[in-house]
Amino acid sequence: MNQDTNEIKMQKKPKVESYDIAKSDETLHLAVDLAKFIKENRLYQNIQGKEYVNVEGWQYAGSRLGILPVVEHVVNISTEDEIKYQAKVNLLDLRSQQVVGAGFAICSNREQGKKYYQEFAIASMAQTRAIGKAYRNILAWIIRAAGYEPTPAEEMDYSGNEQAAKPAVPTEKKATMKSSTNPPAAAAEEEPAASVRYASAKQKEEIISLLNNPTITRQEKTKMLLNINRFDEERAAQAIEKLKKVIEDREGGQSAAA
Repeated sequence: MNQDTNEIKMQKKPKVESYDIAKSDETLHLAVDLAKFIKENRLYQNIQGKEYVNVEGWQYAGSRLGILPVVEHVVNISTEDEIKYQAKVNLLDLRSQQVVGAGFAICSNREQGKKYYQEFAIASMAQTRAIGKAYRNILAWIIRAAGYEPTPAEEMDYSGNEQAAKPAVPTEKKATMKSSTNPPAAAAEEEPAASVRYASAKQKEEIISLLNNPTITRQEKTKMLLNINRFDEERAAQAIEKLKKVIEDREGGQSAAA
């Protein structure tokens, strides 16, 4: 009976393996770990001679601090001649269950290099940028301490990197136009972009809660957290069911297989 009670208590008060952002010595250790992780996994882009971290690198830093992004909304603000989405992301502190930051971002197919993007890709990029912006607002100094520029690479993508973007993107688009007799806009009309229903905040909170179960390994937790904001509603539901089954099997041990 004692063992069962302890297991219940452990589930109610899950441990979050992370550094404490309030302790400078811990976050400096994180900066060293972060620099190594970003370099080994090439989670950065060299833009005009400076290195900018991709959103996956910012998410890794946040997850090590127990701070995770939750998409509040992705809003279609398109017009007749422009596909445009706005996203808002909140940062949730797993220790306190409080929102500790937020970020807004917009993506449009009028941006350089995005003229022929489908609607779902524009919506997805708005969300990705909002995640990077939210983390930048509270973690820029840690990224700087790790030796990188304190601006997400995805934000540089639309803030006017002419020298890096002009040689590559326009030549690709010109080649595409020459090889096709129909304008790309007509092709897009024939195949309408799918409307993506991203995982709800409630689904993400349930996934995070399940990931904090002691039977889930740190590696499994980190892998899913890095991908959680790419989940649509269906994939999130599948992840929840899978996690529940894994936890049940591991807690049951031999009896679960019998």
